[in-house]
Amino acid sequence: MPMIRSPQAANPISRFHRTTAPSVSVGATITRATVLFVDLRGYTGIAEALPAAHVMSLVEEFCAAIAHAIESHQGRIFHIAGDGMMAGFGLRDAAPGAREALAAGRQMVRDFAPIAARWCRELSINTGIGVGIHLGEVAQGVLGPVGRKTTTLIGDTVNVAARLCNRARAGEVLFSAEVAATVESEERVADSFAFLQLPQFALRGRARPLDIWCVPAIERIALGGT
Repeated sequence: MPMIRSPQAANPISRFHRTTAPSVSVGATITRATVLFVDLRGYTGIAEALPAAHVMSLVEEFCAAIAHAIESHQGRIFHIAGDGMMAGFGLRDAAPGAREALAAGRQMVRDFAPIAARWCRELSINTGIGVGIHLGEVAQGVLGPVGRKTTTLIGDTVNVAARLCNRARAGEVLFSAEVAATVESEERVADSFAFLQLPQFALRGRARPLDIWCVPAIERIALGGT
């Protein structure tokens, strides 16, 4: 007897493309927001050179400084991976949070600089942080197996922010043209940012290169590894 299949069974992903309304099949909320990634440069070398317990204490100090910068600018932390962190801005506001994310990135670099200098002086390790920021549509929802579910952000905006973070050198904040345009349009002269446009960045898998900008830094450090 021939097996009869429903249209949904024949095309199992079709049901996920019926609507772009805020509530989708996995319970996610679709919104326009800004995503920030930050990464501790030189972490592989640090983990190799120091005992694991000592590395843990350094990571805790790094996370405390980064979390303070995020929360000081109304951001929300979604993911911590030891030497890296992901945060979202503007998720509950009318504005997408670009200015807040950029301010948080600048504060991270500024606050972590004396920590990195002390680590270099006391432990002879060179490190710094790289930051990547992008603005666009994201899906916010709960993922994970039973008993281990967590709220996270998903989407192309997240991927681009992560790629920008990977490209950033120690002491550098890289962000997309979408972030730059949004911040400039707000025209808050009292809290202005200095931007520097960089050569376009070709993202693997994308047809067109990405226009990127950076916050000028006094010193950037080229470190091998992550």
